[in-house]
Amino acid sequence: MRDFRTPDYTGDYIMPARLLAVAGLAALTAACASSPPNAGGMRTVEYDPAMVGPVQGVGLEGHDIVNMSDQMVRDMLANERIGGNAASPRVVIDAEYFHNESAQRINPSIFTDNLRVNLQRAANGRIRFVSRESFDMVAGERDMKRTGVTDTGTLVAAKAQLGADYRLRGRITSTEQIQASAGVIQRYNQVVFEMVDLENSEIIWTGMYNVARAGADDVIYR
Repeated sequence: MRDFRTPDYTGDYIMPARLLAVAGLAALTAACASSPPNAGGMRTVEYDPAMVGPVQGVGLEGHDIVNMSDQMVRDMLANERIGGNAASPRVVIDAEYFHNESAQRINPSIFTDNLRVNLQRAANGRIRFVSRESFDMVAGERDMKRTGVTDTGTLVAAKAQLGADYRLRGRITSTEQIQASAGVIQRYNQVVFEMVDLENSEIIWTGMYNVARAGADDVIYR
């Protein structure tokens, strides 16, 4: 039988480098196969967005946003100027005038998008929603139709884009205390929304929502 080993200067035999590499790869593959990935971690789980998740800190979290939005929808629809008007008011709900001034990093659009979608579903025509985020997109399409670049489509041509009656504004703020000796953080989170009359600047509706928590917080919010 042919001997694949090669002699070294001492007269002993050593394995060629290629065979060493193959043997090392085989050993590594066997080790990986015997150990599950992220053996010291937690398996992925699904949870109800309206309920507390498996990771919780002292900041605003998903279930807070869902529950806050649900309460706001009910509050707005109960307001006569918004949900009880004979002529369906036109409203703008986006993050343009909604600011995060809290200690937590959070995208304000997650609040306004959640509210707008749920309010539009629940309003069932009692409120009309105007998209200011789409203004340039709509203006560009209108220009192409009117200059003959495209045909007029199937909708009746409007004289102008919709004007709005009310617009949502608001802010997120927070204050916190840290007990360094115990490693505990206590944070008060406050979210305020206001619906403003776009003719006279009157605040026709306002809502304030509070979340206060304390804990040895090591959760990173992104």
